[in-house]
Amino acid sequence: MSKGIIFNIEEFAVHDGPGIRKLVFFKGCPLHCTWCHNPEGISFRKELMVSNASCIKCGKCKEICIHKECTVCGNCVDVCPLRLRKISGMEMEATELAKKLLKGEEVLINSGGGITISGGEPLAQPAFFFDLVQHLKPLNIAVETSGYARNEIFRKMVSEVDLILMDIKHTDSEIHKNYTGVDNSLILENLEYLCRSATDFFIRIPLIPGVNDSVLNMERTAALIKDARHLRRVELLPYHQTAPAKYSMVNKVFKPEFDTNKKVNIWLDIFEKHNINAIVL
Repeated sequence: MSKGIIFNIEEFAVHDGPGIRKLVFFKGCPLHCTWCHNPEGISFRKELMVSNASCIKCGKCKEICIHKECTVCGNCVDVCPLRLRKISGMEMEATELAKKLLKGEEVLINSGGGITISGGEPLAQPAFFFDLVQHLKPLNIAVETSGYARNEIFRKMVSEVDLILMDIKHTDSEIHKNYTGVDNSLILENLEYLCRSATDFFIRIPLIPGVNDSVLNMERTAALIKDARHLRRVELLPYHQTAPAKYSMVNKVFKPEFDTNKKVNIWLDIFEKHNINAIVL
């Protein structure tokens, strides 16, 4: 039985596929987007998260800790009087996770919803992912992915799920690599396959000011997807300033490399011109 690591389960999600859904976040991502809003989802390992801003410096966490460096043992979590500490990352078997996700499935089914698997990057834990999917069927299953996965893994995923929410961050390979750490050749190969497939999908574009919100990039993105028969819509997600606080919680530094105060450009008309349904979330 396969095991994997997740970092959150969200109940009653309504923006990640149709109907009411449960949203599970796989931990670990091969991309390192400078605007990432879930920095605790990047590492494949468990991490200690601390809300330092509210800490009263009582010292109880230091009193109980017996390690020179943090081993994510969790001893300090229970002694914090304000509950400012938690472990991000839970290892689970696929059957155990499926059982948890299927609790109250009647609500999901009656709303026309289901389960959405997000991350991190779900396809970075392929054995765990496919095992989980089999245990969730016949419930409606959606996957949120960057598309950065080996072709054979991506294509198997396309054949196994009901809806795909795929991010397109930039059409230019060098710019993509500069802001995410990887070039986009593999992503574009998988996008081309998805556009030819018979599986319903959404395209999600995180709009980052001065990075990918240009007319040229939106035109190129629209050109890539305009002939896809099973594209249901494009979702534009304007950057919002909630990320920095989370970075300090996992002992990371937020270095966006773009002007976070700049107003983002939104070009819905470019997609409408190609008869593509586009909305802003």
